Formats: sequence, C-alpha cells, structure tokens
Amino acid sequence: MTKHTFSSRLPLPAVSRFVRQRTGCTLLLAPLLLCVPMAQAQSLKPSLQLRAPEATARAAGASGGQQAADYIVAVVNSEPITNNEVRAKLVRAEQQLSQQGAVLPPRSELARQVMERLINDKAQLQLARSSGLRVEDNAVENAVLGVARQNQLSLEDLRRRLVADGISYVQFRSDLRDEILMTRLRQRELESRVTITEQNIDQFLREQQTAMASATPEINLAQILIAVPENATAQQVAALQTKAVQAAERARAGADFGVLANEMSDSPTRATGGQMGLRSAERYPPLFLEATKNLPVGGIADLVRSGAGFHVLKLVEKKQADTLGMTVTQTRVRHILLRTTPALSDTAAREKLLAIKQRIVGGQSDFAAQARQNSEDASAREGGDLGWASPGTFVPEFEQVMNTLAPGQISEPLTSRFGTHLIQVVERRDTELSKREQREMARNALREIKQEEAYALWAQEVRGRAYVEYREPPQ
Repeated sequence: MTKHTFSSRLPLPAVSRFVRQRTGCTLLLAPLLLCVPMAQAQSLKPSLQLRAPEATARAAGASGGQQAADYIVAVVNSEPITNNEVRAKLVRAEQQLSQQGAVLPPRSELARQVMERLINDKAQLQLARSSGLRVEDNAVENAVLGVARQNQLSLEDLRRRLVADGISYVQFRSDLRDEILMTRLRQRELESRVTITEQNIDQFLREQQTAMASATPEINLAQILIAVPENATAQQVAALQTKAVQAAERARAGADFGVLANEMSDSPTRATGGQMGLRSAERYPPLFLEATKNLPVGGIADLVRSGAGFHVLKLVEKKQADTLGMTVTQTRVRHILLRTTPALSDTAAREKLLAIKQRIVGGQSDFAAQARQNSEDASAREGGDLGWASPGTFVPEFEQVMNTLAPGQISEPLTSRFGTHLIQVVERRDTELSKREQREMARNALREIKQEEAYALWAQEVRGRAYVEYREPPQ
C-alpha cells in the first residue's frame, strides 16, 4: 500500500464531509439516512451502529411490539413515503442515539426530522436516476465489505447482526446502493459550484493569524514554593524570604531548576521538577501571570509573595494558540498488511498477525524483517515503514489505533478497508508545517466550508423543484 493510498477522504459508501448541512443537521450513514440535531450526532462514528440482540428486544418492546396499519404520510413527485417506512427509520435513529448516550428529542420532533430526511432523499434519488447515474453491483459489494470491516465483523457475522437488528440483508444492500447513488450525485453537482482561489487562501490565512494573535497563549510554569506558616513571626518570614532569594539566585546562576525544586520546594509539584504543566494562561493565578508576562522562555521571575509563601517562578514553555494547526504532531509508523481473500479470512489473518507479534515481542524476530517477509503492501520492501505522517494522512480506523500507541509499542491486529494490519509506532515529533502545507491545509478547510454551503443551497433547490404532498402525519 503506497502512502497516498491511505487517504483521509472516506471512499464510498461513506457520505462525503460536505453532506453535513449548516442548518444544524448531519447525515447518518446507511442504513439510517436521516437527519438528527448536530449536537446529538457529534459522537456518532462513520460506520453502521450494530446492536446486541437484547437491545433489539428492548427496542421492539418500546415501539409497542406490533406494527401499525400502514398508510401514506407523504408523496414526493409520484413516489409515496409510508408510515411504516418512517417508523422503521425512527426506531433505528432512537436506538443509535441511545447507544451513544445522547438525550433523545421528543419523538414527534425526531419523527418530523426523519420524514423530512426521507423526502429530501427521495427527491435526490429520483434526480440521480433520471440523470442516468447507476451503481454497479461490485460497488455495493465493496460497501458491504467496508461496513463489515469497520465493525470488525466477517460477512457472515454481519448478516447475523443485521437479522438481530431487524434489518433484512436485501434492504441493507438497497440502502447502501441508494447512499452511493446520492453521494455520486452530490459530488457531480457540487464539484463545479466550489472554487477556491489563491486570494481566498490568503484571506483565510490572514484571518487565522489574527485569531492566533488574539488567542490566549498556553504556558508552563515551574515553581519553588517556600511556604510561610500562617502565624509566622517577622524573623521567621525574613529567614524564609532569604531562603527563597537564595533559591532564585541559584536558578539564575544556572542550577538545575528541577533539582532545586526537589530539594527546596514545599509544593507537591516538586515531584515534577516544580512544573505545573502546559495550560491556558488564564488558568494560572494572576500573581503568577503578572510576574512572568515579560519573561523569555527559561527566565526566572522576581520573587512573588502570596498567602502561601514565597514563589520562585520559571517560564518553562510558552505556546501561542494554534488555531489552524501550523504545528502538528507527526508520527513515524510502520505496518504489516494482510489482504483478506477467499483463501485467507479475516479471522485467519488476525491469527497470523498475532503469531507474528508474539515472535517480535519475544525477541525471535524484528518488525522490519517480518514486514519484508509477510506484508502485502508496497511498503514491505522498506520494512513496512510508512514514513512521517501528519494527522489525517491515514484512514480513520488506522489512525485511531496508531494514536493510542507509544513509540515502540505494537498494536493488536486491526481491520481496515484495505485488510488486516499490525502497527508499530517508531517515533513522534512536533513539526511546523511548511508554507506549502499551510496553504494546502487552508485550501482543504475552505473547500469543506464552501461544499457545506453549496450542498445546503443545492439540497434546497432539489427540494424546491419536487412536488411534495403531505398526507396524514406519521405515528
């Protein structure tokens, strides 16, 4: 797998990021295809939410245990939307939101959103079909496989879980096909509506720099506290002040501040060399901020007296808020990839990678040698090394696991849309983006903003051209 293969853009059937509407709604992926309040959808992952059988039983009981008589609730052009269609989507939405711990809106409000989502989808699907767009069977098969992999399931397990969730496999495939079709339509229609000029990028970067300049910086202060008892005499206070002055003089003379803190400080932070940690400046006491505001990094402030005693303060680090991400943490990572085939199932691939991991951890082999021998990726000849990667370089399922690993640590086998991986993080570094990388990041951010705006307008246009007749409200 070449590095560029790991795109941060989700392939079909995932809905492109621009599908999120600025009207406060976001689209859930197939088979739901509905709209929920953005605040309640933030934690929903871009994969099918599969439930345990007992959750299905509870959901069935909550919905009354029986299906009401069906009737038409709305007509889009000549195509009806039925009550049972709305109810099915509604139950799935409630189940998914409940699983995520979200507060459910009133059922009538969620039902209204579900029906409006269905109306919009019907109008867009009709437009896609009338314009000649089609979805090949192999694209649907790849989509099904992608959902299975995202949920760490075999195809057989996926079918069983769908049945447990009350979703027929035929309907599931149909929903995926519709989602792919609508995504292709949106991509085609919106591509020509979004233009990013160099002037747009210049303006965006200027706005970001202005925001950064006015943002509260983050600082890390270290302190040596010479505590003064509450009822200390004047002589005791003078002696303690002398001790604090001596600590400050030794620090300015080049003595190791951490050693001094461990030796002299009465603060619990002495265990960390006196450091209080990188945090927003406003989270420090005003006395500390006033004393250190003009210090260079590494400087020692004038002695500070508080109700607790005398403080010797050192400015360890100062970091201006980085709203665009001009500085990023890059990860150097390597992997071993096994592609699943009829001859090598997901389970067999995981077992093989577990055996490889055991040999590496046991010192019988090293990761690079195992990658050269076993990996089915183009990086194999480099010992699986994917080089330095910035956030968003790899697909989410890969990057999520990678970000949990410490340097040198090897993951458990994980499944992505490309196959099954064993990952090892080699090292990490903080690096400043080049001017070209900054402009590319700005271009991507602007494209997402403009695509969201274009989608909202386009969806309204499609809806406005459709004949929509409301019948009886859904129950």
